[in-house]
Amino acid sequence: MTARLRIAFAGTPEFSVPALEALYLAGHDLAGAWTQPDRPAGRGRALAASAVKRRALELGLRVEQPVTFKSAEVVARLGSCAPDLLVVVAYGLILPQTVLDLPRLGCLNIHASLLPRWRGAAPVQRAILAGDTRTGVTIMKMDAGLDTGPMLLSRETDIFPDETAGELHDRLARLGAAAVVEAIEGWSTGRLRPTPQPADGVTYAPKIRKEEGVIAWARSATEIARQVRAFNPWPVAETRWNGQQLRVLEAAPLAAAVEAVPGQVVEGNGDRLVVATGTGGLLLKRVQLAGRRPVSAAEFLNAHPVVGVRLG
Repeated sequence: MTARLRIAFAGTPEFSVPALEALYLAGHDLAGAWTQPDRPAGRGRALAASAVKRRALELGLRVEQPVTFKSAEVVARLGSCAPDLLVVVAYGLILPQTVLDLPRLGCLNIHASLLPRWRGAAPVQRAILAGDTRTGVTIMKMDAGLDTGPMLLSRETDIFPDETAGELHDRLARLGAAAVVEAIEGWSTGRLRPTPQPADGVTYAPKIRKEEGVIAWARSATEIARQVRAFNPWPVAETRWNGQQLRVLEAAPLAAAVEAVPGQVVEGNGDRLVVATGTGGLLLKRVQLAGRRPVSAAEFLNAHPVVGVRLG
C-alpha cells in the first residue's frame, strides 16, 4: 500500500490533467496545483484558464498561478505547503534550484519520450516526424538541466502507422499518469533508485513552429505523410490550391512510382486524390479549405476538379 504523501502539482495543458486526476484518485494529499496564468484565447482573445486550473478547481484544490519562480515570495508560498514531493507535468515555467531542493523527496517529471531521446518541448511530434516506431514516457527526478535528470521508471508503447500527434499525445498522457503513481510508490519506499540517463542516443525536440506545417512537395511521400500526422491537430500541414490555403488533415504514402512534377495532382476521381511528390505519390484523404469545414477527398473532388493542377 502506497503511503499517503503530501504532493504539490505543477502542470498546464491537457497533457497534465490525467496525472493530476491519477494522484487525486490514488489518495495522496494534494497541496495544490501550480499552473500558468490565464491567457487570451479564441477569436475574442478573452482570458482562459488552463486545463489544469479548470480540473483542479473541479476537484476542490488550491490553485496558484505565478508568472515566475524567480520571486522569493512565490517560492515561500510553495514551501509553506510543506510538500513531500512536487510532480511536474508540462508546466511551462523553469524551476530554479531553490524549488527543486524544496520538497523532501524532490521533484518528479513526466516526459513524453524514452529519454535521452527527444529531450525538449515537442517529443511527440518529433518522434512521428523522424519515423520512430516506438516511444513512451519517462519518470525522472528533475535537475537543473533540460530533461537531463536521472530516471526512475519508463514505459514503452508502439507508435501506430496512422497515428496522429493528437492521438499519441492522449495515449502518452494516460500512460504517464499511471507510471507516475507507480514511480512515486517505488521512490518513496526506496524500491526505485534514480538511474543516470545514457550518454549515447541524446536527441532534442525543439518547439514546433507554425511554418513547419508548409508542405514541400519535393520531399518523399513518406516524409510528407509523417508531417501530416505529426502536425495534427497543430499547426496542421498545409499547401496552396488556387491561391487558397488547403490544409491536409489525413494522408497516406503510395509505394508506386509517380511520373509528374512534385505537387501536381495526378489522380482525382471518386475518393482518390493523389499528388506527386519527390518520391512516390501521396493519397490525400481529408482536407480543409480556409474558413471551411474538413471534408473527405471525395467531397472535395465533387466540388473541385483538380487533376493536373499543381499544389504549393
